[in-house]
Amino acid sequence: MATTDYYQVLGLKKGASADEIKKAYRKLAVKYHPDKNPGNKEAEEKFKEINEAYAVLSDPQKKAQYDQFGDTGFHQRFSQEDIFRGFDVGDLFKDKGFGTDDIFSRIFGGGFGGFQQGGGRFAQRPRKGDDFSMEANVSFHEAFSGCEKRIAYMKDGQREELSVKIPAGIENGAKLRLQGKGGSGIHGGPNGDLYLTVKVGGDPVLQREGDDIVVSQEVRFTEAALGASLDVPTMDGTKRIKVPAGIQPGTKIRLKGLGFPRLAGSGRGDLFVRVGVKVPEQLTGPQRQLLEELSKKGL
Repeated sequence: MATTDYYQVLGLKKGASADEIKKAYRKLAVKYHPDKNPGNKEAEEKFKEINEAYAVLSDPQKKAQYDQFGDTGFHQRFSQEDIFRGFDVGDLFKDKGFGTDDIFSRIFGGGFGGFQQGGGRFAQRPRKGDDFSMEANVSFHEAFSGCEKRIAYMKDGQREELSVKIPAGIENGAKLRLQGKGGSGIHGGPNGDLYLTVKVGGDPVLQREGDDIVVSQEVRFTEAALGASLDVPTMDGTKRIKVPAGIQPGTKIRLKGLGFPRLAGSGRGDLFVRVGVKVPEQLTGPQRQLLEELSKKGL
């Protein structure tokens, strides 16, 4: 069925009650029923539209989705098979003398997207349950070391809790697949999966770049010129490094193997100390005098 307002198909306004929907459907379905319109293709197409509209609006969950997302958004989420799942109109036409055992199979070509008519109800094939998506927040240090996170979500109307292992070295935005932890399978089908998107927090001092870590440290002008020793923070505690004489601002000093654990491989990345030179904003009289003398000497 082309994109059409289901309420308009049944001649209703949005927000119609269940009784109004049922009454409108029954009236139109009787009018356009193939048994009353043999060989009338236009009536048959109208009958299809009416049944599709009723299959959605008569189901509280589907109706809520349709009302929330509208026609286009609804059809992005529901296939034809989803729309007619569990749809049964057998009892609605008994008093009119219409047969229902084969009418839907006949006009829908053997079934609604793979459903087969039988005794007024559609026998459904096994189908995988819905996949779920969630987010898990971990700190910078938890992403480095790995951790276990307890997550809770609703499944089939029940609260589910899981303990999920977050591997060491996981990156921000990485997805973990928990097989079989999604929605329950239908008619013997497998359960869906739960996809967990990991959100990694930042650190006020350390910055991650892939498997490497970068930390910015400033030295005084004299230390940059003469060389110095510097204590820098790492994930393994404070480490002392040597700053070579004459180092230029922005130079990186590499500490091998002090980065993040590598997920796809062994070992760890590196830590880089980005050296900056701190220029004093104010000088004392003696400091200015010394710098002026150095300037005269070409420094």
